[in-house]
Amino acid sequence: MRLLHTSRPHRVSTVARWRRRGVLLLAACGLQAAGAQLREVNAAAEAEKIEADKSVAIPALEIVGFDFLLSNLNRATSGRSDYDVSASSIRRNLRGPWVVDNDPFRVNQFLHPYQGSLYHGAGRASGLSYWEASALTFAGSAWWEITGEKTPPARNDQIASGIAGSFLGEPLFRIARLITDRSDLPASWRTWLATAVSPPVGLNHLVFETRFDNAFADHNPAYYGRMHLGASRTGPFDSDTGDQFKRNAADLDLALDYGLPGQVDYTYTRPFDYFNIHAHATNHGVEMLTTRGLLWGTDYALRNHTRGIWGLYANYDYVAPQIFHVSTTSLSLGTTAQWWATRDIAVQGTALAGLGYSAASTARGLGDNSEYHYGTASRGGVSLRVIDGTRAALDIDATVVSVGHITSRARGRDDITRADAALTWRLQGPHAIGLSYAWSHRSASFVTAAGRRQSLNKVGLYYALLGQQSFGAVDWRPHEPQ
Repeated sequence: MRLLHTSRPHRVSTVARWRRRGVLLLAACGLQAAGAQLREVNAAAEAEKIEADKSVAIPALEIVGFDFLLSNLNRATSGRSDYDVSASSIRRNLRGPWVVDNDPFRVNQFLHPYQGSLYHGAGRASGLSYWEASALTFAGSAWWEITGEKTPPARNDQIASGIAGSFLGEPLFRIARLITDRSDLPASWRTWLATAVSPPVGLNHLVFETRFDNAFADHNPAYYGRMHLGASRTGPFDSDTGDQFKRNAADLDLALDYGLPGQVDYTYTRPFDYFNIHAHATNHGVEMLTTRGLLWGTDYALRNHTRGIWGLYANYDYVAPQIFHVSTTSLSLGTTAQWWATRDIAVQGTALAGLGYSAASTARGLGDNSEYHYGTASRGGVSLRVIDGTRAALDIDATVVSVGHITSRARGRDDITRADAALTWRLQGPHAIGLSYAWSHRSASFVTAAGRRQSLNKVGLYYALLGQQSFGAVDWRPHEPQ
């Protein structure tokens, strides 16, 4: 009895344990299946959410409304008949040929790309991808050429607004999102500052609040921004330059590198995951605005001290010293890399070579105002930054543009070179001082115009506000060789 009494409960408990294990196993399988199903539902919901956070109709309506208001504002204030748009002028522009116009250089090569950047920003701020926003920008530019003016549509304006507009609009959009997403400024300040950089970002945030916020993620790029504020003195370098320019100027110089190579966990899968933008203005006007962005490419590593990216770059250049103007919209092959020369000295550089569509002219007030050339152009550029720890940095940038007939230069040429150098010393924290030098040179010769050589050099002294004490060096201490 005793054995029977003791063995029976043992047999029952064993069976019960196996039953409990079976129930738990079934429950675990059920939970796993339910979890997988839940993950699928969440993934579908997330995909649906991302799809919902995108609109083509909203930016299209914004572009049409903007063009309508701008055309009517120009009609009321310009005193010209170019904006007397009618149904007959629209039908004529739809049927008629596209031409090349010679509107003022600043209008064609600066304001038109900025107008295109607003189209691009409207698309990106409504959740569209880069390529979707670029297609919308191209269509918006064509819409303006046909319905915004009664003059015949211009091919050069379509390139400036429809293509260069995207090359400028994407950096402005990403800077605006950088301000709203990662700045330490108060929320109201962030909104206003982002609106100043890219108005469509601020407008859509004001109207739609956070509806499109999740449609773009910056993937935490390594970036470096800086501001120079100072004064400069300009002097002639070539006798053909003349003396109709202002020698003294107040200067504001802004630059940002976004997605710098060297950050191990950052990828370059989307257009403009790396870009550089550089703007220079004086009290006499905008002297330079340039952007370069990796349109398609990948990253690479050479041992432990060099990391970089290479591929196809998009370029927009507007260079307008007081004596001549040049603008280029181009595609280039090239590379951007960072190399640790020593444990304290880092070297960052970019080398590009490509082709594009350019315009060049003599500035107003110097010689023949009709000296205004468009054409296919070769473009080369080199940028170099040598960083000495947290103490100092030397920046050198040079761009060469050759406008004219590539296959027969005897028919005409317009060769422009721009070189900038800046030496910056850090004083304390983000504060620094420095010296700058800029050289601008143009050599032109066309059948319809006399040859011309123009050059200027400019020396400046500036105060700098730095974004990082390391002057943008990524991975502050390099890995030791294996």
